[in-house]
Amino acid sequence: MVTVTLWGSLADLAGGARELEVKASNLRELLTELEANHPALRPQLARGVSVSIDGKIYNDSWFQPIGETSEVVLLNRLEGG
Repeated sequence: MVTVTLWGSLADLAGGARELEVKASNLRELLTELEANHPALRPQLARGVSVSIDGKIYNDSWFQPIGETSEVVLLNRLEGG
């Protein structure tokens, strides 16, 4: 299981939970599990989110591995301008 920290308004969509336990070994599995277990997150996940794994931001690296001890933070998509 991986502990995922939800940042900002994403926690509101998960019933106020700031941390969730998710069974996932890569980014795609993580997002699929979050979508299945927390339906209110689906619209935001469909729009896109950024995921920090051990301090590095990933947007579309679906098969990026996630270790059980990885620090994982889910946040609204970061976009540059």
